Amino acid sequence: MSGHLLSSIIFLPVLGALVLLFIKDARAIRWVALVTLGVDFALAIPLLKGFDVSTHGMQFVERHAWIPSWNITYYLGVDGISVLFVFLTAFLGVICVLASWKAIEKKVKEFMIALLIMQAAMLGVFSSLDMFLFYLFWEAMLIPMYLIIGVWGGPNRVYSAIKFFLYTLAGSILMLVGMIALYFAAGNTFDMLVLMEHKYTFAFQIWVFMAFFVAFAVKVPMFPFHTWLPDAHVEAPTAGSIILAGVLLKMGTYGFLRFCLTMFPDASRFFATPIIVISIVAIIYGAFLALAQKDLKKLVAYSSISHMGFITMGIFLFNKNGIEGAILQMFNHGITTSALFLCIGIIYERTHTRDIGDYGWAASRVPVYATFLFIFALASLGFPGTNGFIGEILIAFGAYEVYKPYLIVLLMGILGGAAYMLYMYKGMAFGADSHGHDGHGDSHGHKVWDVDFREAIALLALIVFVFWVGFHPEDFLGYMHESVGNLINQATASKFEGLGL
Repeated sequence: MSGHLLSSIIFLPVLGALVLLFIKDARAIRWVALVTLGVDFALAIPLLKGFDVSTHGMQFVERHAWIPSWNITYYLGVDGISVLFVFLTAFLGVICVLASWKAIEKKVKEFMIALLIMQAAMLGVFSSLDMFLFYLFWEAMLIPMYLIIGVWGGPNRVYSAIKFFLYTLAGSILMLVGMIALYFAAGNTFDMLVLMEHKYTFAFQIWVFMAFFVAFAVKVPMFPFHTWLPDAHVEAPTAGSIILAGVLLKMGTYGFLRFCLTMFPDASRFFATPIIVISIVAIIYGAFLALAQKDLKKLVAYSSISHMGFITMGIFLFNKNGIEGAILQMFNHGITTSALFLCIGIIYERTHTRDIGDYGWAASRVPVYATFLFIFALASLGFPGTNGFIGEILIAFGAYEVYKPYLIVLLMGILGGAAYMLYMYKGMAFGADSHGHDGHGDSHGHKVWDVDFREAIALLALIVFVFWVGFHPEDFLGYMHESVGNLINQATASKFEGLGL
């Protein structure tokens, strides 16, 4: 198994999806999906435990000839950066099934199959070392996500699904053009490690960097490519929002790390300041828009734009603190924002409203739920002792090293995060409650109840990582030290060969 551990992790969900084709009972379908992704997560644990943190080289490598005439190979491997996101993706897959247990009532089989196929594609993206294979996995996740939003989403689901699909497809087409250019420039190879070592002309780096940058910026999404995200989040079912926030957005920033900084270091440094400025705009803009929202999902969606601004800024600071802080914050955002969307989904199942003004009674009527929400809100705003604090402080250290005024902007973003999270929590837990009918209903008379056992298990699992990263960040940073050191060497070494094409 150790020789094919990555393949097992990637394709076990596909096997589970095939099994679901022959099952009719909805309860059995849910259990098969849960067991499949539970086993998948269990396989990701030895991936972490068996990882050698003393080297930056790729590990758990699998390589087999696939299409020799085009030099395409089935090539998998993880380093100290990607291994964390394979683990995160496998973990959130289990959370998605738990979140969908009661929320998805129609076409349960189709939903779980889409979720499992989506899981396989996302795991493949973080494990691929052949660019052609990477692109296949990258594109494969579009259809399941489109269906999850378009079939099981809210009233405007079709509009949001099409918008998501068109935005991401447009970026993917540009990436395909860049891939083809790289293939011929590097001597007809899709081997990503070879492509990282090849020297390109500065002009070539500029143009191909721009193609990849737009593809990844749409996925993040960076300002001004962000407009698809709030619509997608609002209309997506809870599991769809968890996937979007927890994994899909990280694929964009992972692309910057894996492709832009390593293959086009001169172009990356050339564009670093404009990208940092765009990131600063996203941090402030996202925070103000989040503060203006009444819809819970829109608030968290715009908060993601602000948080991802911290991450893109950290990446393009080109120093150890900035990049490690960005990677850790990618992991942290996947935990805390997924948890917030899960909390919203839990309360929405009871009340069928996401308007903050319809709440205000959570602390008195669902105190356990209110406690969970409070912890995740603190983590999101970066309270000391939680995971969000560690990532933000590392990025702040990195920013201070590069240009001290950046620190002021980051502090403004942190204050904005505190403002919108506290505004949300006050509105949910301690706001006005003038329409309540009795001690068991919400402001519209719906019967409400506290978290059940299934919901508590999912929320407790997420809380473990909030405090684990918060109090023992080195357990996670230790995986990335060597890989980030190698990444910085690649990103600061010139691969410039004249101006000609």
